[in-house]
Amino acid sequence: MGAYFSELAGKTVIVTGGSKGIGRDIARTFAELGANVVISGRNQQALDDALRELHGYNPSCIAVAGDLSEVAEVRRLIDTAADTFGTVDVLVNNAGVNIAKPAMDVTESDWDTVLDLNLKSAFFASQAAAKYMLAQKSGRIINIASQMAFVGYIKRAAYCSSKGGMVQMTKALAVEWAKDGVKVNAVAPTFIETELTAKMFEDEAFKKDVENRILLDGLARPKDISGAVLYLASDLANFVTGETIKVDGGWTAI
Repeated sequence: MGAYFSELAGKTVIVTGGSKGIGRDIARTFAELGANVVISGRNQQALDDALRELHGYNPSCIAVAGDLSEVAEVRRLIDTAADTFGTVDVLVNNAGVNIAKPAMDVTESDWDTVLDLNLKSAFFASQAAAKYMLAQKSGRIINIASQMAFVGYIKRAAYCSSKGGMVQMTKALAVEWAKDGVKVNAVAPTFIETELTAKMFEDEAFKKDVENRILLDGLARPKDISGAVLYLASDLANFVTGETIKVDGGWTAI
C-alpha cells in the first residue's frame, strides 16, 4: 500500500447535504485528496460558497441543487455525477433534518419531512448509485446515521426512528450487494459542534445534559466524523461492510 488514502484521488464522491456542517467538512476532506466531489443541497448560495472552497483543492468538483425528499431529484443527482465523471465510486448519504418536538406534538407532516429526507432519500440515493456500482463491481456507500439510532432522547421520536431505520437499511444493503463488491457502512455521530448546532446549544440546560452524557471532553467536531467516513471509503476498510461506527465520545458505552 502506498500513501494512505492516495487511492481516493480521481474517484467520484457524492456527498448529500454537502454545503454545510458535517457534509461540507466531509466534502472538503475528499477534495483535498484529489477526489471529484459532487455536493448537493437546497440552498444555492450555500452550495456556491462550498463549491468555491472545494475548487481550491480540485477544480473538477461540482454542485447540484435539489430537494432530495423528492426521489426524482435524488436520481438526477446520481445520474449527473455519473454523466460528468463516468463513475460513481463513493456515496455519502449525509442530508438530514430534525424537527424537535415532544412525541405528542409531532404531526403527520413533521413525520414525513424527517423520514423522507433522512431515510427515504438515503435508500433511493443508494439504489441509484448501486446501478453504477454493481455494474463496475465496486463502490462504497456510507450513511451518516446517529447515536440516536441506538438510544432514545427527548423531542426526537421521528429522528430516532429515521436513524434506527438507516442502520438496519445499511445492514440489509450490505448483505444484498456484498457479492458484487459494493460495501455499505454507516457512521453514527453524537452532537457536533458546528454553526448549525450553535443555536441549539444556547439552551444551557440542554447543552449541559449533552455534555454530561459524553465521556470525552467537549463536543465532537466535524473532522471527527470526516475521519471515520474517510476510513470507510478507503482501502483500509476493504473487509468492512454492514458496520456502523459510533463516533459518540462514549455516549452509548454506558
